[in-house]
Amino acid sequence: MTVQHTEPTYTSQAAIIRSQQGEKITRGDDFEAISFIHRQLDGLMDPLIMVDHFTMTAPTFGPHAHAGLSAVSVLFEDSTGSFRNKDSLGNDIELAPGDLYWLKAARGAVHDEAPTPGSRTHALQIFVNQPAAQKQDEPSARHVPADEMPVIKGPGHRVRVMTGKSNGVVGVIPPAMPFTILDIALQANGSFTHRPDPGDATWLHLIRGEIGVDLDGTRHRLSSDTALAAHGADEIRLLSSEGGQAVLLGGAPLREPFVQKGPFAMRDVHQLAAVIAAQEAGEFGTID
Repeated sequence: MTVQHTEPTYTSQAAIIRSQQGEKITRGDDFEAISFIHRQLDGLMDPLIMVDHFTMTAPTFGPHAHAGLSAVSVLFEDSTGSFRNKDSLGNDIELAPGDLYWLKAARGAVHDEAPTPGSRTHALQIFVNQPAAQKQDEPSARHVPADEMPVIKGPGHRVRVMTGKSNGVVGVIPPAMPFTILDIALQANGSFTHRPDPGDATWLHLIRGEIGVDLDGTRHRLSSDTALAAHGADEIRLLSSEGGQAVLLGGAPLREPFVQKGPFAMRDVHQLAAVIAAQEAGEFGTID
């Protein structure tokens, strides 16, 4: 189904905060996920289009195309074995636990990701919208190994800066646009504070354990089957009495209309039709 989606413009000076319910998805015995989609929140996920929190133990989806967005794979450190990533850019990489892979699909690319035999992948698959001005760019990709990610350590917290920045610590800048991904682990009675750039959108999800969030002084409890989205928060403080892990995604909203059909997110229906025709004609390339 094709969805026309126009981002509203939020002008209130107070932080806007919404809870989002995830949808449970399974594919046989080898894949299970909880999925979050942008249209549930009327623009509050912007620039995110979709986030899947999943575990996979065998090949599930096969090669598939993307265009107009970035497909980002975030592997958690409790994954085992490796997650093989192949794409039409010529990359063939076995991602290790804790790694990140950012595919800027732009005008079109094909990729395939699956655990190697005997592996278990615990990860996020994130679709990040691309600005209209980038949707016809050449595709590109960036692999960020876990040992190249800066880590923020303090009393009761350990935070991997997978991309972007926090607390003056700067990680990799993604190939599409600035975007922050933090993998936050808290010990019992631990806490961590992140201050987003003014106007940034922030998306938070519990990975394991127990974590609460103070957004500009208002307390919220994170859940494994929901997420929190916020615009305009000055300070985000995560805290835990028992210990836990959460992910924080953040970036500047695009506030641009787009048309989505499955793995394609284009500027308008004409651009969408053109990219579907290009994919059907084999112009996205192949995976050897």
